[in-house]
Amino acid sequence: MAKNLSYFQGKIIPSEKAMLNIQTHALQYGTMVFGGIRAYYNSTKKNLYIFRLDEHAKRLLNSAKMLQLQIKMTEKELKQIIFDLVLASGYKENIYLRPFIYTSALQLSPRFHDVKADLAIYILPLNDYLDTKKGLRTMISTWRRIDDNSIPTMSKAGGGYVNSALAKSEAVQNGLDEAIFLDSKGYVSEGSAENIFIVRDGKIITPSLSSSILEGITRKSLIEFAKKDGFEVIEREVTRGELYTAEEVFFSGTGVQVAWVSEIDKRMIGNGKIGEVTKKIQDKFFKIVHNEFDEYSHWLTKIY
Repeated sequence: MAKNLSYFQGKIIPSEKAMLNIQTHALQYGTMVFGGIRAYYNSTKKNLYIFRLDEHAKRLLNSAKMLQLQIKMTEKELKQIIFDLVLASGYKENIYLRPFIYTSALQLSPRFHDVKADLAIYILPLNDYLDTKKGLRTMISTWRRIDDNSIPTMSKAGGGYVNSALAKSEAVQNGLDEAIFLDSKGYVSEGSAENIFIVRDGKIITPSLSSSILEGITRKSLIEFAKKDGFEVIEREVTRGELYTAEEVFFSGTGVQVAWVSEIDKRMIGNGKIGEVTKKIQDKFFKIVHNEFDEYSHWLTKIY
């Protein structure tokens, strides 16, 4: 049976003992960065595989660097901590890992410099975050995506997710599944916590980094294998109208995985069913993460 363990203050301990003081700096100001990592269990091979651990470790430390979080840790050290925690936990099911680097000092003043920071990690059993089998009903949020000159959008900065929470609540409280952000220029950016792709004339199109998106690791993976499979993939600015007239629309991300969109602002996307391109991308993604494609096994870290 799996153990409910976390990494906290330099040690692997039972999760119920990983407790923060209410004066913790990050709790008061959102001064932290986090990652989202999935590991998938293959019951046939009887093994658990972490998806793209190298890229996740690099992005987390780069996020910390952008915000000047005061932590000294190498990618190798971070990866080893994550591996050791997952191994000690003993899960034999799909899981989600949440590593975060946070200002752990008990002090006032919103800043990053000269404030002690620490690493913490917890694990949750997790299958679908959003339903990947049914089409998602969505809306263009009235909230705009934060600009990179406000909070670096390439970082998973804790405080920046107030922006995501506002958009997500707006959508759900209107009876929908998810929101879609426009950026400060009025171009399509991303979902509340996922990247977005559209298909037009058989081409896969996704907003570029200039649209205040997170540089998603799942996004990067889909682009890479889609190109190898012969699809034309274009990264550019995307207009709102293109969403409504797209043949297919889908989200990608660690949490959402690959989930298709059936409706935006009460407009049906395509014929209201999962599109041929999206289905191919989704099917291949799930085979890759369960280590059913030798060509992409280097993306996976085997636990047992």
